[in-house]
Amino acid sequence: MSKNYLARIIVAAIFIPTILWVSYQGGWWLFGMLFLFSIIAINEFLHNEAMRPNQILFWISLLTVIILFINGTAEFIMRYMTFEQSKVLASTSIIPTTAVFFLISGMLLSIGKKPAADLFARYGRLLWGIVYVGLLYPIVFLVGLGIDKYVGGDLLLFLFGIIWIGDTAAMEIGKRYGKNKLAPSISPNKSVEGFVAGFFGAALVAVLMHYWKFPSVSLVHLLVIAIGCSLFGQLGDLVESMWKRSINIKDSSSIIPGHGGILDRFDSLLFAAPFMYAYFKLVL
Repeated sequence: MSKNYLARIIVAAIFIPTILWVSYQGGWWLFGMLFLFSIIAINEFLHNEAMRPNQILFWISLLTVIILFINGTAEFIMRYMTFEQSKVLASTSIIPTTAVFFLISGMLLSIGKKPAADLFARYGRLLWGIVYVGLLYPIVFLVGLGIDKYVGGDLLLFLFGIIWIGDTAAMEIGKRYGKNKLAPSISPNKSVEGFVAGFFGAALVAVLMHYWKFPSVSLVHLLVIAIGCSLFGQLGDLVESMWKRSINIKDSSSIIPGHGGILDRFDSLLFAAPFMYAYFKLVL
């Protein structure tokens, strides 16, 4: 057994129970965990984009993500605020914040010394990174708050299960039977066979959750959710891989031994969470 594989197992054995425990605690525990993840994630992104703390664009980007995260979780935060404080928070809405960042970051990059094509490509990646981290992490929190009569911890258990079991099935089947490349220019190791296996892994989780946590929900609905989350999650993983390929890196960082960075570990989750939230909110 390689050291890297052993490290992956040890880290998973520690972090999976911890993450699930925090998920069921909810409230400020969950807020703190996801806020920390978002701060680490944007720092990984900015570091790989060659932005450092001695640059103003670094701090503008970090502040934007913080404001977007707080605004995206305002439904929870306002429970602990006075009316006047709530009015201040409400004034920092997502659209104006994103618009201000769009304007300032564009103006700062436009006076850079690199070729225009490089500056504009960097501008596009920077906007993607801010939206990716600043808008999607709060949606994971909204799932964890609970949706109507559904317990947040159960929803996150379902979501994590879909991602983790689906990814494991995709990886193992892909290694053994993968012959047809899914996206060779972005992720050469991913195969169509592994992609399909991810759906079966997610469907297995749906069946388990139906009999364990969601007996009142039709199995058909849970299968649709599982397959939809698996689809969004696997394609979301490719989106992040596309960013990494564009700047020639393998992992966003080495902060998690054997697993890479926070961006690497939660890419699928961030893309799957909006689908789960929308389905439980609008359909069930």
